[in-house]
Amino acid sequence: MNKPIRAVSIFCMFLFLALMANVTYVQFWKSDDYNTDPRNARVAEASYSRERGQILVGDKPVAESKKSDDRYKYLRVYPESGARMFAPITGYLQLGSQTGIERSQNAVLTGEDPQLFVTRLVDLLKGDTAQGGNVVLTVDPDAQKAAFEGLRDTLGPQGEGSVVAIQPKTGRILAMASYPSYDPNELATHDSAAASEAYQALDADEREPLLNRALRTRLFPGSTFKLVTAAAAIESGKYHSGDDVPAGASYQPPGTSHQIGNDGRGQCSPAKVTFATAMEWSCNTTFARLAVDVGPEKMREQAEAFGFNSTSLLDLQGQVQSVYPTGVDVPEDQDDGGGGTRELSLAETAQTGIGQNTVQSTPLQMAMVTAAIANQGKLMRPYLVDKVQTAGFNVLRTTEPEVLNESAVSAETAGELTELLVSTVTDGTASPAAIPGVSVAGKTGTAQRGDTVCNAGGKPPYAWFVSFAPAQDAEVAVAVMIEEAPDRACSEIAGGQLGGPIAKAVMEAVLKK
Repeated sequence: MNKPIRAVSIFCMFLFLALMANVTYVQFWKSDDYNTDPRNARVAEASYSRERGQILVGDKPVAESKKSDDRYKYLRVYPESGARMFAPITGYLQLGSQTGIERSQNAVLTGEDPQLFVTRLVDLLKGDTAQGGNVVLTVDPDAQKAAFEGLRDTLGPQGEGSVVAIQPKTGRILAMASYPSYDPNELATHDSAAASEAYQALDADEREPLLNRALRTRLFPGSTFKLVTAAAAIESGKYHSGDDVPAGASYQPPGTSHQIGNDGRGQCSPAKVTFATAMEWSCNTTFARLAVDVGPEKMREQAEAFGFNSTSLLDLQGQVQSVYPTGVDVPEDQDDGGGGTRELSLAETAQTGIGQNTVQSTPLQMAMVTAAIANQGKLMRPYLVDKVQTAGFNVLRTTEPEVLNESAVSAETAGELTELLVSTVTDGTASPAAIPGVSVAGKTGTAQRGDTVCNAGGKPPYAWFVSFAPAQDAEVAVAVMIEEAPDRACSEIAGGQLGGPIAKAVMEAVLKK
């Protein structure tokens, strides 16, 4: 063989090997990625052309497939009675895209999950069309209704907020409401022009109705973060719930001229008050001092023990990390050479102690903090998928509760914190959550957005509320976040006034079972 022919042969051989390598890569290594990619129109169209499984809350579907008279054969339908209420959880199925449970549990709902292999095989042998499996959610329908309607009725048509309720002993999410919401039926229609128009309108809405605020919105948690500060202080061994703690009408943190006040609450003015008084009246001067005394490292460790700076929910995509600062970035152009990261100063640590500075939390995270305290210090992984079933409702898998942190705080510390939070409901700012005949633990929070207060022309604050009940054997822990309440006056935007009644309604919905 002469040299030119040999060269061409070798070149062709390399092309053939490259082609085989690429085919192997695409068909073997990347096949799952391509099949699960919501942009894969062929896979999406196949999903439309089969009977997809149901998403169930209790024994009622919140998403199901119905026969259609077009080329797709089946239309995804979200029952009108709960479409907006459950939309942030279920998401929607659209040609070319999926969100929420529709996306995370797509393999089950289409019937392609390995758990459904035997079912698919039986259908094939019988000559039946393969059906998708069902996904049963942990959500309590009454709690979800109370959460969604509470937000809607409290905030008005232009309001924004979220509620998360968790069963402390297991991590089951009993409610996850986000407001405003949307109707997923408008996006699931087979009329592509109408679906596109509906999506563009929702996407352009400044209130972001497509956003699941429970997972994806993090704000300053304000005084609800004092649960973390109090936990760090008690865990340090320096303080206990029955002690007197430092307070005062104002506090100037070390190294700053800035004064931290108590928003006019005279109960906090003495140099020392009981720990119960400090929690009941949310004394900023107390919790700023406690954070400084504990120090930035121990504060961060305690926040991370509750789940800050990490994510935990596996059943829905898109959870953002709640943040306790690990340090402060130093600009490179500072006079001393700058660059890198430095530890929080004591002044900055004081601000974190009252849920300000760069501390930010999602409603899910504050619900987890509250649930861990309610569960004697044990932090459970939150989850939304309770069971996976065949189309015939035979159970294939039940989710087992999983411990994230065996001791976010000790059982003794959790008990002391519970005492403080019960007194905050019975004698303090959290009284709107009180339920006759039930011991309730709770805490309010109001977080300032900037340097200027609302009454002086600044932006309205964020309002928070966290609670659990019954206090000594909790069945439910709740976090309420009020992001926008434009129909309310500045004086009305407070965690207790707005969030307390919503949390109460959710707890009552669970406890009446």
